[in-house]
Amino acid sequence: MSLAARKIRLIMNLRRAGITDTAVLAAIERIPREAFVLPHFHDQAYEDQALPIAQGQTISQPHIVAMMTEALQLKKTHKVLEIGTGSGYQAAVLAKLARRVYTIERFRSLLKDAEARFHHLRLHNITSKVADGSKGWPEQAPFDRIIVTAAAEDIPQALVDQLAVGGVMVLPVGPDKGDQVLIRLRKTEDGVEFDHLADVRFVPMVAGALPEGDVKMAGAGGR
Repeated sequence: MSLAARKIRLIMNLRRAGITDTAVLAAIERIPREAFVLPHFHDQAYEDQALPIAQGQTISQPHIVAMMTEALQLKKTHKVLEIGTGSGYQAAVLAKLARRVYTIERFRSLLKDAEARFHHLRLHNITSKVADGSKGWPEQAPFDRIIVTAAAEDIPQALVDQLAVGGVMVLPVGPDKGDQVLIRLRKTEDGVEFDHLADVRFVPMVAGALPEGDVKMAGAGGR
């Protein structure tokens, strides 16, 4: 089966799994997932499964990407913060749906590869940097939407503070070796409201010092 046929099958399976937002489905259809996986996994790029990438990380299964993206309820005017660039696949999908995407990655080597993919795909509305994602990006706050692609044991208060009133954050919460839940947090004038979306399994969010040197700004936009 060709990659194109596998992509069509994936979109149909996402529809059957309950993904109804046509803009989200169109964004996933337009982004070539095979460009974000290791070469020897190209034949599995459109299977609904997570796949390993460098630094012991993973690219999330398409259903999780679609579900989290749909839960954000994105508009073209939104400014989005993503914590955990990884391969860059989730950021690429977001870039098709939002005005601007800011994405933070802890590993410089992962970010360098992701930026090359953004450039190749002409996704010029993504700005990225190497940093501790649990601290967010205060210089660019507030954000209309925040998405976190690694599990924190508690919701980082810094991210709540950087979310605009009326904004939405989608993130997995729970211990590395225990039960994790995907939640949607909505910030109101009076505080925050929560929805439980699904039980999930994500790599842990690691705070603290960077493993690969000092913080470096790297914007895909304007390159």
